[in-house]
Amino acid sequence: MASLAQLKVAMYVPVILVGVIFAAFLAAIMWILQLSYVWAFLLAGLFILIQYLIGPAIVRASTRLRYLKSGENPWLESTANELAQKSGIPPPKLAIVPNPTPNAFVFGRTRQDATLAVHEGLLQNLNREEVRGVIGHELGHVKHRDFLIMTALSSLPLIAYLIFRGTFEAAWLSGRTSRKKEGGGLAAAMFVIAILSYVIYIVSLLFAMRLSRLREHYADAYSAYVTSSPRSLESALTKITYGLSLAPHPENQGARTLYIGDPALAKLEIQSIISRKEEYDLDKDGVLDAKELELAMEKEAKSGWLTINRWFHTHPATFQRILLLREIENEMATGKYTSERVYAHV
Repeated sequence: MASLAQLKVAMYVPVILVGVIFAAFLAAIMWILQLSYVWAFLLAGLFILIQYLIGPAIVRASTRLRYLKSGENPWLESTANELAQKSGIPPPKLAIVPNPTPNAFVFGRTRQDATLAVHEGLLQNLNREEVRGVIGHELGHVKHRDFLIMTALSSLPLIAYLIFRGTFEAAWLSGRTSRKKEGGGLAAAMFVIAILSYVIYIVSLLFAMRLSRLREHYADAYSAYVTSSPRSLESALTKITYGLSLAPHPENQGARTLYIGDPALAKLEIQSIISRKEEYDLDKDGVLDAKELELAMEKEAKSGWLTINRWFHTHPATFQRILLLREIENEMATGKYTSERVYAHV
């Protein structure tokens, strides 16, 4: 059983832990290079601040979204406003992304300037109740301030990776161009830093991916609560996963954690199902309907490839998310579901 307080602990503890590990990592680099510790922390802090400041602009430019004018889509506007009011958060700015895949995301620096962006493909391929479930999910991210935490946490693997690339190339060049003992010592130091940087990159990335998966479960549970319809999001997730698997080109890879559905994971899930289509096509009509697809996802969620690779996924497997929503749906049917139990099944 989970609570919002546990979500906060689950979000802040990894950030603090990775921050401590990263601080020790920077201190080790400065010790190896015999430089002042102050500059390392100042540069790292500056990098995170810059990413925080320019992040929204990068998302806007990379997705080519267009902000909606007031009254342009009355239903979308009224639905977002209604659910935001129920959530106790400011209504987000609304935007449309000219993309035929079914997806959506939120971004911003604070709750007050959050933007909810939906793909054209989401509005075209999902019914209104399903879109409502997606909106509830995205507003859950705003309420939980997920984009702030993920901005800070995702910056650290990026810094470690940049240090790895820079020091590895410097070590390689130093080893080739210098025959002096001093040059060889510098190359060895750079190589040690490169190895250390890559280890920190993997460790911090695993922390970031785990938190990303957890926040999706919390946002799913919040959608079930705020819309009072877990089934709507269940159906939406099935359609989103199938739709993303058909996309010829993946979404912006740098923004995978923002989306409600991860295109890379969707392709893996559906490709595995299609390879065993005859097994899952229960009525033998040559087509997997929504029910057959959900049953197939349930079996695939228990397969070995998911267990092995899930550490590096930004999102939980689709059926794991659907299973959580079904548990909430069953509790709602008993009449015992209350606002205190929003996250009880996470």
